[in-house]
Amino acid sequence: MASTQAKRKLRLGMIGGGKGAFIGAVHRIAARIDDRYELVAGALSSDPTRARESAVELGIAEDRAYGSYAEMLEKEKRRPDCIDVVSIVTPNHMHFAPAKAFLEAGIHVICDKPLTTNVADAEELAAIVERTGLVFGVTHNYTGYPMIRHAREMVRNGELGALRVIQAEYPQGWLATKLEDSGQKQAAWRTDPTKSGPGGCLGDIGTHAFNLAAFVTGLRLSELSADLTAFVPGRQVDDNVHVLLRYENGAKGMLWSSQVAIGHENGLKLRIYGEKGGLLWEQEHPNHLVHQRLNQTPELLTRGGQGLGAAAGHATRIPSGHPEGYLEGFAQIYTDLAEQITAAIEKRKPSETALSVPTVKDGVEAMRFIQKTIESSQNNGSWVKLG
Repeated sequence: MASTQAKRKLRLGMIGGGKGAFIGAVHRIAARIDDRYELVAGALSSDPTRARESAVELGIAEDRAYGSYAEMLEKEKRRPDCIDVVSIVTPNHMHFAPAKAFLEAGIHVICDKPLTTNVADAEELAAIVERTGLVFGVTHNYTGYPMIRHAREMVRNGELGALRVIQAEYPQGWLATKLEDSGQKQAAWRTDPTKSGPGGCLGDIGTHAFNLAAFVTGLRLSELSADLTAFVPGRQVDDNVHVLLRYENGAKGMLWSSQVAIGHENGLKLRIYGEKGGLLWEQEHPNHLVHQRLNQTPELLTRGGQGLGAAAGHATRIPSGHPEGYLEGFAQIYTDLAEQITAAIEKRKPSETALSVPTVKDGVEAMRFIQKTIESSQNNGSWVKLG
């Protein structure tokens, strides 16, 4: 759990997430859950009128309801109560420019994933963060789940022994037809390469599977072999992804993500196998983690239950048996980043428990994964090195 010590709420600005945007509302709820932020400013749409109307509807003062991120930055910098941090929840193609601008103005950034639409832009953001020392979090929200934090702790403590096999998958079925032609906003931008970037399903949910495997195992990929497919006729980006993985420690893996897997909703699943045992976690049953020790009966670990470590406890809010998942996972990312930002403002070190959040460097790794996966698939699945 986050500290109960009284702290000033961080002044939060938001870019994107206005009327009709799903993920903006999720971010706003996540920021409120632990009372560490106050949304005070926004440029919530690429349409200036819609942006201002959306901000006022959310209770943002009219003089801080901006028509563009550039106007927001220019006017916020002049205020004595300038925002502490900006949250970027736009479609992918609009991540880089505002992230760069706010970083260069000395403002911390929280950015939805994937970080950018290309590796060069991602690396430029990482260089700015390195130079300025600002906090930059990427909202791979599944890393905020208590049982994922516990799985990571188990791996680090050597409970699985040397890791051998990593299986990550994220199937959905909502794009099994050409939904983008119906005017559905979420489908439209995710299947438009000018907005999503070159990876469709790969960038949208494949990066979640990739990041989750890296977060829990701590392993780095050395090379991959990929097969990307656009099964729906006329679709401009991939809607199904198969990738073979080779890790630097010799472990092998497979990653499957799909948005044409009919019958699946959000089937993110991670399986890890080492010399001493294995772990299984499923996003649709987030409060459970199955631990299989060598030659023993499987053990079901539950969120808030017995036998969990400090990492899971830090990310747990309510007693065991009550559902806790998607929104709370997002909230944990926001809360840990709030501790990091507050520590930066107070010129102190943040607590160790608040550092388990994907950073700009993780965002760069995900962009390299997208780039190399596409490169491999375009070359008939040839093995491509990530170095």
